Amino acid sequence: MESTKQNIREASLQKISDFLTTNGEKAFRAKQILQWIWQRGATDFEEMTNLPKATREMLAGEWFFDRLEAHRVQTATDGTVKTAWRLHDGEVVESVLIPGNRKFTVCVSSQVGCKLGCKFCATGTLGFRRNLTRGEIFQQVAEARREAERQGVPLSNIVFMGMGEPLLNYDNVLAAIERITAEDGLAMSPYRITLSTAGIPAGIRRLADESVRFNLAVSLHSAKEPVRNSLMPVNKAYPLRDVAESLKYFVEKTGTRPTFEYLLLNSINDSLDDAKALAVYCRQFPIKINIIEYNEVEGSGFRHSPDRNRDEFVKYLENCHMVVNVRRSKGRDIDAACGQLAARDPR
Repeated sequence: MESTKQNIREASLQKISDFLTTNGEKAFRAKQILQWIWQRGATDFEEMTNLPKATREMLAGEWFFDRLEAHRVQTATDGTVKTAWRLHDGEVVESVLIPGNRKFTVCVSSQVGCKLGCKFCATGTLGFRRNLTRGEIFQQVAEARREAERQGVPLSNIVFMGMGEPLLNYDNVLAAIERITAEDGLAMSPYRITLSTAGIPAGIRRLADESVRFNLAVSLHSAKEPVRNSLMPVNKAYPLRDVAESLKYFVEKTGTRPTFEYLLLNSINDSLDDAKALAVYCRQFPIKINIIEYNEVEGSGFRHSPDRNRDEFVKYLENCHMVVNVRRSKGRDIDAACGQLAARDPR
């Protein structure tokens, strides 16, 4: 990629229009170009067949696509598909296409690696490399939708639960969601999108102030300060009380009920005392709880919580009139389940 070229997926309508007219081309073609990029998911100027060849060549001389190239595709026994995407600078991220009841959900990444270092998460072992651009985030969804359509099944849901902390790449994530949901984009419903965060209070408040319409999930994993500190170093910077205050603000401003993601770890956070602490914490705001079964990560030292512990934990919460769902993991045999994305062996 030449250093003088500009990223076409970062360009505005006005900027493309100005470039075209300066070079003797008709300004209306700027809308055609953006339709190809954001409605059809084009990643190459040669795909834009309603543009003259000379125009396509002129664009390619000035602009580039920060596109993803499928480097490795793995399919699990349950039909889950994990794709390792090589980025234009050689970095690698992963997304996961998850089959459901005649529908698909795609789990997308927002960063290369992650700086939060959660002890149970494979991504955290990579460290932080860089943020993904809005185009790189968008393309994960566009490619997932293309694959779902190829199989004759709709792409129903999008979850920002892949590699990275979305609220630490706030502007690009929100810009990608805008293109995913816009009528002149993929036109997907924001209510089908869930953004998952480790709990960045400033980011949560910013979402509230912007009156976002998508769903919010918070990776909680413990309502006990010392336990959460040991699992999630981010809790030392943003303790439970700060997360709670930001969630109260979010609920007040948006009227949306968030979700807590709670990963059960044997002898760490799966006792009835842990369930009681969670129930008390959840009384501060309307909340849903997703109980997640742990997917083992090599070298982490954590173990899957026994089924009996899980069942007693869930029963206690339900007796406290909590809305609880046990989320069954998919794609374990290809390291595609929650917490397992690490873009291993990228070559």
